[in-house]
Amino acid sequence: MFQNERTVYLFPAAIKEIGGDKWGYINAKGKLILPPIYENAGDFQDNGLAIVRVMDHAGVINSSGYFIVKPKYDTINPFSEGRATVIDHQGFKVIDESGKEITSKAYSYIGDYKESRALIADNTEDGRYLYGYLNKRGKEVISLTYEYASDFKDGKAVVKTSAGSYELIDKTGKVLKRYPYIFVGNYGQGRLAFQKEQNGKFGYIDEQGTIVIEPKFSGAQPFIQNRAVVNVLEDFKDHYGLINLNGLFTIKPNYNRLDYLEEDRYAIGKAINPAKPYAGSKYAVADADGRILTGFIYNEVTTYNDGVASASNDQNTFFIDKSGQRVKQLPIVSGSGRLHFEKTIIKGEIDFRLIYLSKNGDIVWKQNTVIPLNNQYAVLERKYKPNKDYLVYFPQLEGTGNDERVNATLKEISGVKAVPSHTQLESNYMGDFDVTFFKKNLLVIEIHGYDYPFGASHGMPVKRFAHINLKTGSLFDLQDLFKPGSPYVKKISEIIGNQIKSNPDYSYVFPNSYKGIQAKQPFFISDKGLNIYFSPYEIAPFAAGFPTFTIPFEKLMNIINQSGEFWDSFHT
Repeated sequence: MFQNERTVYLFPAAIKEIGGDKWGYINAKGKLILPPIYENAGDFQDNGLAIVRVMDHAGVINSSGYFIVKPKYDTINPFSEGRATVIDHQGFKVIDESGKEITSKAYSYIGDYKESRALIADNTEDGRYLYGYLNKRGKEVISLTYEYASDFKDGKAVVKTSAGSYELIDKTGKVLKRYPYIFVGNYGQGRLAFQKEQNGKFGYIDEQGTIVIEPKFSGAQPFIQNRAVVNVLEDFKDHYGLINLNGLFTIKPNYNRLDYLEEDRYAIGKAINPAKPYAGSKYAVADADGRILTGFIYNEVTTYNDGVASASNDQNTFFIDKSGQRVKQLPIVSGSGRLHFEKTIIKGEIDFRLIYLSKNGDIVWKQNTVIPLNNQYAVLERKYKPNKDYLVYFPQLEGTGNDERVNATLKEISGVKAVPSHTQLESNYMGDFDVTFFKKNLLVIEIHGYDYPFGASHGMPVKRFAHINLKTGSLFDLQDLFKPGSPYVKKISEIIGNQIKSNPDYSYVFPNSYKGIQAKQPFFISDKGLNIYFSPYEIAPFAAGFPTFTIPFEKLMNIINQSGEFWDSFHT
């Protein structure tokens, strides 16, 4: 990280290209230092290392772009205390900063290191799922013996034994205290939340097990800085408040959200629609003594660092001071998201786009909104945000003779429609696109989105593909690839059916759910061939996403219309 004896900081930057986003690294002046060759790129950590993805695998690089850890893992978590948890086909492991695996085997779970200990979990020979701890050498310093275990804090952790009792242990596993309660929560400032009986109220005990705050809460979080967030459930609705070490409310339980922001500050939330609290909140900033310092004007407030936090409202994102007021000397950015200081500049993640700013608000770098295809054609990124809960990035073509007609279609299928501006919507929608294929005259654009109804367990992803002949402006359907009257539906259905039967990778498909494809089945063209896909739940579980089946063109040549416009648009 040194150049001419001066520290050179690098920052991840995404560039939209044909094939999707590619990531590289810029310096504090916005100059690209490491080229955009990564599928994803994380921040450089204090140890001078960054986690990147290449070929759908994670690795670790230094500031010269040299791989300290080759991209071979499914996932690499950020380093903590000089160690990082990695995941591969075997399970969870630990590496040091040289990339050496220090665990002798894989586990079902390994957490981040806290106070020289990492929480582990695995299945035992008798079929139980138990917890224990590793030391920084990757050795089991406390064996897998607990039904539950917390991270260490102040040298102590709460565990639940296989016999069902809760204990407070030190970092060697020595039992400091046993508790005769049905539940004991995580340790914080000599206090532990507890329940006397199943489904009972929560109170607090001290380390010796003496009840210091009688059970009267529906939920109780650990104490931090002499305060704890508690919940008083009424009519199946959350009411959060803040108590002191004596159990007295410093912030009364009148709020549907209450988050600790560090530095003696809290965000308190009121439901936008009290009848539907899951639809979101407006936040005010309060101190630990219950003084509400602002109105309920923010959509989000991040944690404080050196006296400032990031906040956003319906229009802008900016910094606030500890009184909750905007810091006018620091940048304000249009859109919703977060700002934070990153070494010598300010990093913004605004409306799902990355931007870097100087402290006076000058743009150091922002993501490109033009994707050049060649000297004639380009795809332009446009933004539509009529409501805080409705955001669409949609593509528009430049350079064709049919821009207006094609672009109107692209806007429509991207989700650009009339949406009320100042009305609370029933769901949150975010849409985006990628240029996935460009060859000869054929442009393929993937249009995707995610619709999350407030209060639902999960949302529903959306995926569509536009196949455009840039020379003629034609938009193709699946049938356009084949000879008129050809049995393409039957042929493709049979090929996919055989893939499901013979390939174990498709074992997730629901039994007897696949009945063949439709005449206008969703599809996309790629270098690998024709790709047919299905929506979530259509033939497989939601977790399977969009089941996709690739068919090389060679298997379809006898029915492809080789003199047709679709085939000619990309075949050379």
